[in-house]
Amino acid sequence: MARNITTEDCSSYCGAWITIGSFDGIHKGHQRIINKLVRGAHESGQKAVVITFYPSPAEVLGKKEPPFYLTSPEEKERILKKMGVDSILTLRFDRELSRMTAREFITMLHEQIHFSCLMIGYDFRLGAGREGDIHKLREIGKDLRYCVRAVDAVEKGKNPVSSTRIRDHLLEGKVEKAARHLGRFYEISGEVIHGDGRGKHIGLPTANIMPWIKKIIPATGVYAVFAELDGELLPGVVNIGHRPTFYEKPMERTIELHIMDFNRDIYGKEMRIFFVKCIRPEKKFESAKALMEEIHHDIKVAKKVLSDASTKKNLPA
Repeated sequence: MARNITTEDCSSYCGAWITIGSFDGIHKGHQRIINKLVRGAHESGQKAVVITFYPSPAEVLGKKEPPFYLTSPEEKERILKKMGVDSILTLRFDRELSRMTAREFITMLHEQIHFSCLMIGYDFRLGAGREGDIHKLREIGKDLRYCVRAVDAVEKGKNPVSSTRIRDHLLEGKVEKAARHLGRFYEISGEVIHGDGRGKHIGLPTANIMPWIKKIIPATGVYAVFAELDGELLPGVVNIGHRPTFYEKPMERTIELHIMDFNRDIYGKEMRIFFVKCIRPEKKFESAKALMEEIHHDIKVAKKVLSDASTKKNLPA
């Protein structure tokens, strides 16, 4: 996915408006920047280009260890394209790049894409030691003849929307709060794999999902979700956890999806799961029968939650 800028980019995007950043999650704060970028660029007859990085600088510099990503590179590109971005250039972030000063990096970028405007967030910083703040970037812009436009933060409550806050909400199982910051349901995707077959044995078939290993998974618990399969949106319930009713010792966490009123062979298929609401924490039951009774109650609750959610505008595309 990560690639370097090519001469084709240079010739195709001369005069483009750009923004730079990790944009993990593409939350409402990021969306404000992207929307202004796209609108401003297109009104000026220019292309809107997003410069982003993979791996994340936070991972390369040891500030965070996976799993912590809110969006995979593929998800990020899909969302940005839907927002009207003309091109996403994903640069491979490494130690060498991290040692570049703001002037070195911007000069390199400008030599290859002769951009005319740089759109950034209010607190954006770039370069070794994060010395490239808005004042520094405007100083460089005077020399290279590009303008710098800053965008204010989006706030929820008393604090700006941030990827860190969204991660905290997910780790607490607060997927509704995460969705309000994202402007859409949080999603994970992955292949449907074979589990231990216990769900089918007790009369409630489930699909085990294997997500991208670097992506953050919501807290252990039971969730009302929408599942997308081959473009079809289906209501479901997901259990994330260790299945304590059946296993004395904690097992590796699994993601088990039950799709309501559904009975098809989907092993090997790619599935997207959109988290709507946490119904309850995972807990140990005295018997499989007691667990089944609770699951049927979970399904009733989930149906009501998903029926209400289906009237909202943030359903997945």
